[in-house]
Amino acid sequence: MSKRINTRDLVSKIEKMTKARIASQEVVPLSQFREAKKKLEVKTLLIIEDDESMRAALQRIFEPEGYQLKIAADATELSKVFDDTPIDLILLDIGLPWVNGFELAQLLKEHKDLKGIPLVFVSGSASEEDVKQAFSLGADDFVKKPFDVDKLRKTVSTLLKLHVSDR
Repeated sequence: MSKRINTRDLVSKIEKMTKARIASQEVVPLSQFREAKKKLEVKTLLIIEDDESMRAALQRIFEPEGYQLKIAADATELSKVFDDTPIDLILLDIGLPWVNGFELAQLLKEHKDLKGIPLVFVSGSASEEDVKQAFSLGADDFVKKPFDVDKLRKTVSTLLKLHVSDR
């Protein structure tokens, strides 16, 4: 018959060592913890743009900033990019084939799971009528091509911060 091993003493020593080491660790301020956590939370942008060079440019702008990108050339490609990853912001061109950006924006804003996502039109077509229509459909901003890269980054960053505080 084997003798029962009493591990209570060993467990007690391990707990004391662990508590002592935890107590000796530097305490991180909550603000620093929150800032580090925010950097780890990857934001996903959906880019719907028919022009290949503009898609590539937007990719070069936002990927180095740490954003995850889902890219569609038009509305017909959306089924390829919708999965379980939540979308945090949509960048949408007006001049899309088959279903234009205004029509697509209306469909997105009518969808129960997508209507609350910030929407930014990025378009070369920026007449006063286009801008009014974009905002009437629920756009959060309208950026005219060619755009200032830093202003576009700031627009996206600001809308993402506002959207997070709305949740």
